[in-house]
Amino acid sequence: MHTIPEVLECLGLSKNEAKIYETLLREGESSVGHLAIKSGVHRRNVYDTLNRLIEKGLALEILEKPENRYKAVDPNKFSETLEEKQQQLFDIMPDLEKLYGALPHHEEVFIYRGVEGWKNYMRDILRVGKDVYTIGGKGSWADPRLASFLKQFLREAKQRQIKFHILFDHEVRADSPEQIRDLGPDARFLPEKFSTPAAVDIFGDRVVIVANTARNYIADEEASITAIINSHIAEAFRIWFQLLWNSSEL
Repeated sequence: MHTIPEVLECLGLSKNEAKIYETLLREGESSVGHLAIKSGVHRRNVYDTLNRLIEKGLALEILEKPENRYKAVDPNKFSETLEEKQQQLFDIMPDLEKLYGALPHHEEVFIYRGVEGWKNYMRDILRVGKDVYTIGGKGSWADPRLASFLKQFLREAKQRQIKFHILFDHEVRADSPEQIRDLGPDARFLPEKFSTPAAVDIFGDRVVIVANTARNYIADEEASITAIINSHIAEAFRIWFQLLWNSSEL
């Protein structure tokens, strides 16, 4: 579970800004001295931090004698700011996609790592918009850290009519039935003695090889996700997939 300061830092605040803002929420109107004591931020840094929060519209200065006091702005300000930024991104997305599409991507190899890497390769599935063929599925998408992302991903995949044809490892049938349910009925299972620590996804002109995958249905931070963009290789893997599919267990 992330702490409030950790999340505030993810939203763009510095460490001191996050501490001071959280302290303002907890303590209410406060003087600089009180904030320094309660937040653990040195007094001389509190002034600069408060000025930055005021500039960002997250704090207010109350003029009083003998010492000014400060208060936090409603935290819904963060939601408003995120919505504004999301709209700005939405406005320029066609231009960004045009720039990205102008570059040749006929043959490339690149590597993702960690949970964010998993999300990026799942975003690639949506962007390519083709059916996915999986060999050695592990159920790693059931990782709790991917839960909210996965719901949105599956909604968009359904809207784009992307289907998943999955050859799961034998163990997934009993250990991760929700993964089978969420990804649709078109699933089969490899024989019991043929489970491996790797999986392969094929979609469009891409082959994605996930190595060192965890056996506990968690997206391993150390797993390497190698994406190969090559239409001929992708087609070869689809043919091999069909061979395995025809001889697999329902």
